[in-house]
Amino acid sequence: MNIAATVRTPWYRILYVQVLIAIALGVILGYLAPETAKSMKWLGDAFIALIRMMIAPVIFCTIVHGIASIGDLRKVGRVGLKALIYFEVMSTFALFIGVVVAEVVKPGAGFGADPKTLDPSAVAQYATAAAKDSTIAHILAIIPQSFLEPFAGGDLLQILLISILTGVVVTQLGDTAPVVGRVVDIVGRILFKIIGLVVKLAPIGAFGAMAFTIGQYGIAKLGNLAGLIATFYVSSVLFVVLVLGAVAWLNGFSILRFVSYIKDELLIVLGTSSSETVLPQIMQKMEGLGASKPVVGLVIPTGYSFNLDGTNIYMTLATLFLAQAVGADLSFGQYATIILVAMLTSKGASGVTGAGFITLAATLAAIPNNPVPVAAMTLILGIDKFMSECRALTNLVGNGVATIVVSNWEGELDRTLLNEAMTRPIAIGDMVESKPLETVI
Repeated sequence: MNIAATVRTPWYRILYVQVLIAIALGVILGYLAPETAKSMKWLGDAFIALIRMMIAPVIFCTIVHGIASIGDLRKVGRVGLKALIYFEVMSTFALFIGVVVAEVVKPGAGFGADPKTLDPSAVAQYATAAAKDSTIAHILAIIPQSFLEPFAGGDLLQILLISILTGVVVTQLGDTAPVVGRVVDIVGRILFKIIGLVVKLAPIGAFGAMAFTIGQYGIAKLGNLAGLIATFYVSSVLFVVLVLGAVAWLNGFSILRFVSYIKDELLIVLGTSSSETVLPQIMQKMEGLGASKPVVGLVIPTGYSFNLDGTNIYMTLATLFLAQAVGADLSFGQYATIILVAMLTSKGASGVTGAGFITLAATLAAIPNNPVPVAAMTLILGIDKFMSECRALTNLVGNGVATIVVSNWEGELDRTLLNEAMTRPIAIGDMVESKPLETVI
């Protein structure tokens, strides 16, 4: 038994407590001194940059080592297929929840916005980005111009491509494969040790990001469209509790205990508005729940591009809100188009702040006869930042659940470790320090 692990950590050294305090201080500073708060933006940007510089190599090492350790390419394909099927089913549920809630609550009804008075220049950058968001563009964008480009640009889909190709080739190296796998394993351990150091700065990053958000946009923005914000948050909570809760129950664990287990990561995401900031940590946490290392290495990175439950709920809810706000009466065909297009445009919106807004513009532009002009997005431009946190939080929970489910389907879920971790959550810093090196990645 690890005696050090039984020593109670002082409350002020617990990461999620530090992040909570930092978020509260950021809100207070943003409210009392907006100009000073806006100057704190660089703290959040610096923390996100530190994390993002590690994401590409961490994903590469994790996927390559995962595929190499499996060895059987048929099993790799089987795990990937199960994950993709799960992603599509959950994405469809999320899209329909957005539609149902929007139709029941009707948050945009009575808004009375006149499309002719809307200023399209305010969302011109998003419309331009959306215009490039076609199926062919999606496919071509996956292929990098060089092998090293994804490591510099951080495009998750491109990183997935080169990682999978490299992993497949490594499995075919014969006697050399274990040696290459060992080297990748060692590099991965080093990277996770670096992550363990960087994550200690999370409270500073959360403070800077939250202070800037409140200082830049103001709490008053929340009041202007409180109905939409509340509807989106309630919709996401319903999805997590009911849909993901049912999935978790069917696979033998509690969704509420799961959320408690990853509370550190959720608070970091809340502060930074991006689920990318905790990608390496969430992979470690899923191993701590008993999910097998190869499954974690394949499902989590893939899910960051293909399993965006929060983004999907936002897409349909926001689209129907804008339709109601401008008085557009959508036909059945237009509803179907919204769902189908959203399923495509949401892929690759990898948890980056603002990506959901671009995909929303692409969805609006694709609706037949354009009943809702892209310019209508100006109605929610000021509050999108407040909803991006909820998108990222829901995406993170969804990807964590997906990892446990797929690992269970593969018969590679350590139930003893799962039950132990659920009753006694371990902080990410403790995991990095106390777990044997062989189990760190």
